[in-house]
Amino acid sequence: MKILVTGGAGFIGSHAVDAYVKKGHEVAIVDNLSTGKRENLNPKAKFHRADIRSKKAKEIIASFKPDIINHHAAQISVPLSVENPLLDADINIMGLLNILEAARAGKTKKIIFSSTGGAIYGEAKEFPTPETSPPKPLSPYAVTKAAGENYIASYSRQFGLDYTILRYSNVYGPRQIPHGEAGVVSIFIERLLSNKPCTIYCYSGQPKGMTRDYCYVGDVAKANILALKKGGREVLNIGTGIETPTTDLFEAIYGPLEKNVRRLASLKNPKKGPARAGDIKRSCLDAEKAEKVLGWKARVNLKEGIEKTVEWYLKKR
Repeated sequence: MKILVTGGAGFIGSHAVDAYVKKGHEVAIVDNLSTGKRENLNPKAKFHRADIRSKKAKEIIASFKPDIINHHAAQISVPLSVENPLLDADINIMGLLNILEAARAGKTKKIIFSSTGGAIYGEAKEFPTPETSPPKPLSPYAVTKAAGENYIASYSRQFGLDYTILRYSNVYGPRQIPHGEAGVVSIFIERLLSNKPCTIYCYSGQPKGMTRDYCYVGDVAKANILALKKGGREVLNIGTGIETPTTDLFEAIYGPLEKNVRRLASLKNPKKGPARAGDIKRSCLDAEKAEKVLGWKARVNLKEGIEKTVEWYLKKR
C-alpha cells in the first residue's frame, strides 16, 4: 500500500511512519521541519521537505499517488493558538484543505486524520468522555481540529473520500517536543535534566493540577496501523480511560529520573501556577468504540510508558 504521511518527521507522525514501514508499506513523508526533526525520519521512507499549505505539497501527492494519506502535520500548541489564532487556522484549516484538494484530484482512497480528544470536548460532563459527547472546543486549536473533522466528513459526502478520524488523548513518549497537548511530559523531563524547577498549573479546587489521559505513542502508532483497513467513516477516541493529575504525572517522571541523575532533590517539589488561557480542568477519553471498531486498546500503562520515555531521554544526553 502507498501511504503519504504529513508531519512524518514529527513526534507522533514519525512513529506512524515507522509502523507503516515495518509492515512493508511504501511510505512518503511531507514535512516542512518547522517542528519535525531530520533525526526522526525513517531512512526507508521517501522524504519531501514541503509545507502542507504549498503548491509543492499538492504536486508531491499528485506524483506519488498515495492510496492513503495520514495527516499529522499541524500547529499543535494550545497556548500558541490562543496567542496567534490566525496562524493556527492557516496551518490547521488551510493546510488541511490543500491536502484534501490534492487527495480529491489524485483519487486517494482514504485519509486518516489526527484530531484531538484532549481538547475538542472542552469541559465535558461525562468521564471517561465518549464520542457521543458534543464537541465544545475552548481554544482556537480545538476549534480548528473540529473544523477539520467537518471538512473531511464533507469531502467524504461530496467526493466519496473514505476517512478515519482519531481523536487522541494526551500522547507522550520518545521524540516528543514540549509544544503539544501532552508537552508537559517532555517539559518536565527536560527541565529536570537541566536542573530547573517545574511548575504545575492549577485551577482553584484542583490542588494536584488538571487531569489528563496520557497515552503512550507506541500504542497510538498501532491505532494508525489498524485504521488503514478498519474504521471507515468513523470518529474514534484513542486513549486509556484513566485520569492522571499533573502532580501524579510529575511524581511518575521524577522517580525514574532521580535514580539516574544526581542533584534532583532540590527539584522534588514543583511550583504552582494559575491555569493558562485554553486550559481545561479535566480530560479523559472513553476508547471502547476503538476497541470494537479497530480492535485497538491501550496496552502500555503510565509507569511503563514514562520509564521508556525517560530511558530515551537519558540515552540522548
